[in-house]
Amino acid sequence: MARISFSYLCPASWYFTVPTVSPFLRQRVAFLGLFFISCLLLLLLIIDFRHWSASLPRDRQYERYLARVGELEATDTEDPNLNYGLVVDCGSSGSRIFVYFWPRHNGNPHDLLDIKQMRDRNSQPVVKKIKPGISAMADTPEHASDYLRPLLSFAAAHVPVKKHKETPLYILCTAGMRLLPERKQLAILADLVKDLPLEFDFLFSQSQAEVISGKQEGVYAWIGINFVLGRFDHEDESDAEATQELAAGRRRTVGILDMGGASLQIAYEVPTSTSALPANQEEAAKILLAEFNLGCDVQHTEHVYRVYVTTFLGFGGNFARQRYEDLVLNETLNKNRLLGQKTGLSPDNPFLDPCLPVGLTDVVERNSQVLHVRGRGDWVSCGAMLSPLLARSNTSQASLNGIYQSPIDFNNSEFYGFSEFFYCTEDVLRIGGRYHGPTFAKAAQDYCGMAWSVLTQRFKNGLFSSHADEHRLKYQCFKSAWMYQVLHEGFHFPYDYPNLRTAQLVYDREVQWTLGAILYKTRFLPLRDLRQEGVRQAHGSWFRLSFVYNHYLFFACILVVLLAIILYLLRLRRIHHRQTRTSAPLDLLWLEEVVPMMGVQVGP
Repeated sequence: MARISFSYLCPASWYFTVPTVSPFLRQRVAFLGLFFISCLLLLLLIIDFRHWSASLPRDRQYERYLARVGELEATDTEDPNLNYGLVVDCGSSGSRIFVYFWPRHNGNPHDLLDIKQMRDRNSQPVVKKIKPGISAMADTPEHASDYLRPLLSFAAAHVPVKKHKETPLYILCTAGMRLLPERKQLAILADLVKDLPLEFDFLFSQSQAEVISGKQEGVYAWIGINFVLGRFDHEDESDAEATQELAAGRRRTVGILDMGGASLQIAYEVPTSTSALPANQEEAAKILLAEFNLGCDVQHTEHVYRVYVTTFLGFGGNFARQRYEDLVLNETLNKNRLLGQKTGLSPDNPFLDPCLPVGLTDVVERNSQVLHVRGRGDWVSCGAMLSPLLARSNTSQASLNGIYQSPIDFNNSEFYGFSEFFYCTEDVLRIGGRYHGPTFAKAAQDYCGMAWSVLTQRFKNGLFSSHADEHRLKYQCFKSAWMYQVLHEGFHFPYDYPNLRTAQLVYDREVQWTLGAILYKTRFLPLRDLRQEGVRQAHGSWFRLSFVYNHYLFFACILVVLLAIILYLLRLRRIHHRQTRTSAPLDLLWLEEVVPMMGVQVGP
């Protein structure tokens, strides 16, 4: 091995040796190459880990909190990534238009659109109502588009003009239109489809104006409440609500109970099979079941639901009171004829109504017949008198009006009660929220037993909810008994059922069935965003899709490279020690030759 040596006299210990040819040059080059490759893989690992950790589901409760706060803020109409949608609820007493918006889809085909109600600059919901209902156009269908013009002009002023042509418009008519003959319904809808596109640029076609059934309305209401509660977020398995999942990655949905003035609705998810039912019950169940897929792709079944939904006309609070008064009037007059009595024919001899507060006087009039009543405030007797109005049958699977009811797993279910369920528990009794049967029964019984004079004085002193009025005070006893009978005797809810919550607002906002309607109507729109995203990333992400996203293969390669480096370093060390031992005599000889030279003095 040739060496070039440099020797210095001052100081004598300084000297350098530069090898001309290194025996380990190839090994060092290989080592540097492996080191470079390992650094590159480590860098890719860091980048991929950041992307992977960013894609991990965050705390759902925190995300929903941020979403709720965001929903109360004014909508940023300058954001080009926002999309908009309109739903007109054409009801019996009036029509309302709701403006919704949502950002671009997040790219996950399993997620739904994040639809929210639009808010104006003052952070108020963008909604407008007009009266009367569109059914008032039955005899003049050519004016139907004129009737809706104020609503659409209102929406057009809030939705950015450049978004009008891609903003879908849905006109959905409910109870008022259902009562009209079909030819009048079609005439009104035809005028809307013909004239509205001439004035407004919204995305609107014939299929987007329709009269929906009570079943559809119930399904939309069920979709709306579960969407707001986050029960369609199937991917979060670490959340505190994970125990509510029906299967891996799927949450337990909630059922709804909604009692209005004229009708009553119930809707809840049921198992996917009715094969265990008798043939007659299975046919009845199929009629009352709605099966639908909320996902953007029919191939994905994570958002397939089967919902039992039924509407009971005449079982609302006000209509039930009318039916009760008819029953009392007929039974009292028949008893008077049979027994020769005069009960209820004069104020001095009134019918003692157990469903009215003590001392309250009222008059029931039907055609030319008049019945004078006075309240006696017996809540238990009132419930007994209401039992025939439930029209139950003797079959175990029948509920109100003898209609088949799909079984409910009361040990693993959750329900929300709206409208009269909330008013009965909150407006006067002030116990809205989590429902407890015995507590409600005791509070309702105490209320009915109070004198009417005491109740009116409490009302004047502001001891009841601001939403309570004299009509509520007057019929609270009856409606609380009716609600109690419907819930426990009609729908067979246990008296100690713990998972019913009465509500008017969910997360500080009123949940309308229109939210569920637009969510269902726009369920295929994410496909557009997904396809655009796929085309944009097709060429730039091939390496990530083929290698970096395969985490197991990536980590295995890292381990193999590290193991190879360690083995190589160990082998290199052994070779170095071996060559050091074999080259020791040559080094000593070289030192012997060099040392004498250091002692030579340079002189003249």
